[in-house]
Amino acid sequence: MRIHLKIHSGNNIIPFDHQHLLVGTIHKWLGWNELHGNIALFSFSRLEKGENTKDGLKLGKYSTLFFSAHDIEIVKSLIKGIQADPDMFNGLIVSEIKIENDPDLSDRDYFYVASPVLVKRKEGERNRHFTFNEPESNTWLKESLLTKMKLAGLEDDTFEIYFDKENSRSSTKLINYKEIKNRANWCSVIIKGKPESKLFAWNVGVGNSTGIGFGAIK
Repeated sequence: MRIHLKIHSGNNIIPFDHQHLLVGTIHKWLGWNELHGNIALFSFSRLEKGENTKDGLKLGKYSTLFFSAHDIEIVKSLIKGIQADPDMFNGLIVSEIKIENDPDLSDRDYFYVASPVLVKRKEGERNRHFTFNEPESNTWLKESLLTKMKLAGLEDDTFEIYFDKENSRSSTKLINYKEIKNRANWCSVIIKGKPESKLFAWNVGVGNSTGIGFGAIK
């Protein structure tokens, strides 16, 4: 299930490195203690309708954001949290919530990203970040989603996911999250399998760290 938030921003300028502030707001609404430390079966987009300036990201009068989860109860918790305290950060306030029911994805395989996709694996003492044009990336994309599907009780022997590396608009971006630099991917993904598997990915996101704002898909 997905909800879309309309956010009154009042032409505010927010820091480029604001992802941790957005994550803190999401977790405030959800209830940090309930979900912190668990594998996230939810995802959320970046703030839209902004333009870069020398001072930061300038938002228009309104910005938008969507949040999706496999479990409808998580979405209900978020809505309840927003209604209790719609304030976000830097003067941003949620002014409207719209619910989008789960779509029929039977005939759809192609998905655009709404936040950059992070693919990482431990190599020795450090994390290695994989880009969309590295062959291992597709293996790790699939492994991550299969792990989450297993937690949700879903099985699909036909499931496949891979980056559309032939898309000329594909790129990577360095995202600074709490002083940690993450090389993430602005690259569409192709997902094949049962409709419920594609819907699961649409709700929970793809790649690593969807719970802190990576890997949401449209």
